[in-house]
Amino acid sequence: MLAALYSMMPLIWAVASGLRPGAEIFRYLSPLTIWSLLPRHPTLANLHVLWSGPFARAMANSIFVAGTTVVVGLLLCSTAAFALAVLRFPGKNAVFAIMVVSFLIPFDSIAVPLSSLFRGFHLDNTYTGLVLPGLGNGLAVFLLRQFFLGIPGVLSEAAMVDGLGWWGIYTRIYLPLSRPALIGAGLILFVFQWQAYLWPLLIAPAPNVHVVAIAIANFAGEFQVDYGEMFAATSFAALVPMLIMLFFQRYFAASLATSGSKE
Repeated sequence: MLAALYSMMPLIWAVASGLRPGAEIFRYLSPLTIWSLLPRHPTLANLHVLWSGPFARAMANSIFVAGTTVVVGLLLCSTAAFALAVLRFPGKNAVFAIMVVSFLIPFDSIAVPLSSLFRGFHLDNTYTGLVLPGLGNGLAVFLLRQFFLGIPGVLSEAAMVDGLGWWGIYTRIYLPLSRPALIGAGLILFVFQWQAYLWPLLIAPAPNVHVVAIAIANFAGEFQVDYGEMFAATSFAALVPMLIMLFFQRYFAASLATSGSKE
């Protein structure tokens, strides 16, 4: 309990700093007192300026981009995982090996040449350009494939005897049985987009398509930094994934723990 509280102290301090006047943000850091974690003269001025400025648009952009990535990405990743787990076709193992290698390569190492390619297709400063790189997530495909492999093959064989095609087997048997894995893969897709900084910086520099990470970085000006607004924005940016993870954590744990046949 004490270790958990100690690890949360930086987050508590950041939340409290978002409710402090600018002159008090670093005043109570040394020595540590109760006022280091609680605002002595709380104010909502930072929140008012924050939500009446461009941060509100950036927050909406991030929610839209991450939400679209989760919905479309789950469709693409689950169908790819189903093909790699259930279907038989030449080169399936080679395709799976390439997919595994793809998520071992840091995205930042290919972000610059990929952004040049996207500009050639006029996808810069568009929501499409922000969403596309997050759709085919190799880790999500890997997670779903491993889960699909644990579903008994006799279910699909029986369905084929009854006249059900592969699409019907995928939608009526595999997807309903894979809710924990789908939620786990969805969380992976969501976090990838929500915390992205380099890619939005390269492909979407226009203010109307800024996402949360870029909006927070913009609080650091050339000559001064508005720490009050920055900490308030950081708190809201951390709140969204934290609430989602708390709500879906048992499904995420189940998606990682489930393995082997369910027969």
